[in-house]
Amino acid sequence: MKEIAKAWERELDELHERLAGLFRRAEPRQRSLAYLKGLLGTVERKNGWQLAEWIGEATPDGVQHLLERAQWDPDAARDVLREYVVEQLGEREAVLIVDETGFLKKGEHSAGVQRQYSGTAGRIENSQIGVFLCYAGNGASAFIDRELYMPQSWIDDRPRCKVAGIPDAVGFATKPQLARQMLERALDAGVPCGWVTGDEVYGGDRPLRLWLESRAQPFVLAVKKNEPLWWQGPTTMRADKIAHALPPQAWRRLSAGIGAKGARLYDWALTPLWRLQLSAEERRFGHYLLVRRSLDENREHAYFVVYAPRSKVTRRTLVNVAGRRWEIEIGFEATKGECGLDQYEVRRWQGWYRHVTLALLAHAVLAGLRAQAKKNS
Repeated sequence: MKEIAKAWERELDELHERLAGLFRRAEPRQRSLAYLKGLLGTVERKNGWQLAEWIGEATPDGVQHLLERAQWDPDAARDVLREYVVEQLGEREAVLIVDETGFLKKGEHSAGVQRQYSGTAGRIENSQIGVFLCYAGNGASAFIDRELYMPQSWIDDRPRCKVAGIPDAVGFATKPQLARQMLERALDAGVPCGWVTGDEVYGGDRPLRLWLESRAQPFVLAVKKNEPLWWQGPTTMRADKIAHALPPQAWRRLSAGIGAKGARLYDWALTPLWRLQLSAEERRFGHYLLVRRSLDENREHAYFVVYAPRSKVTRRTLVNVAGRRWEIEIGFEATKGECGLDQYEVRRWQGWYRHVTLALLAHAVLAGLRAQAKKNS
């Protein structure tokens, strides 16, 4: 256990050297390192009071100053996070995964909080929603970006936004639009990746899919059963109707990866979709519907729209990409359970971005160590 602690402390010290230049003053620079170590340490609940006590401070004032008022840019820290994760996990066929998670809150003052559906609770709750971008690469996965979802009711109430420290330039953006912002940053930064994946919230957003196509970025994105698709001509057909029309020989049993109970086996079908493609470059890419069917008596179906170079498309490859989407769920659990992602007590916009970015940096260290351990085993 001591060896593990020493390993992440060494790695964290090295990573923090990259962050040091973001701080104008020595005090917040040193406290940020202590904060990161506290997030990975044995603190029971990683809030201001307990982290301050772990650091050795009598009150949480210093921690609150770090998150709320000290001079440093969390977006610059995010860029360091992205570079570090790519160094640790980068590979050409890595998968970028988009998803959101909820942060349950009391009261109405935390930036972006309202009664809204939270996947964390599985129901409508008073919560904040964060949209995240995860990099699933060589041997592990880690987050590389984050955005706080701001409901329209907040954006329409500028005095409320001002109290919460939300910049005037922040307008309303849907969750898929936030995902696009993060994907654009990653692709523009040259992050190596072969695929993008996400659930129905993102796959069902046609503008996001068309934007990815404009970047020639392959994807395997989940869609709802009633998603209209062009199958055998210019007339649309629902995804579930297409699946129902497939012959028995279209299905093949494959594993979507290893879960807690072993291989996650499903039956899978793959069929081309119709698109008008005029140029040779357009024809180099294909559009497909991938369908997953459970093996239990319910035989539940899930549907994925695929865009990829025809030379890359095999059922096995697409199943692997679809299966890696679950890594972001595991990442949320780990970052909340091990790094205090959801245990913050700040209310303002900047405090959220600062705490969350530091928690993602802490988790990235653990992910990097896990990847190194796999390489050495």
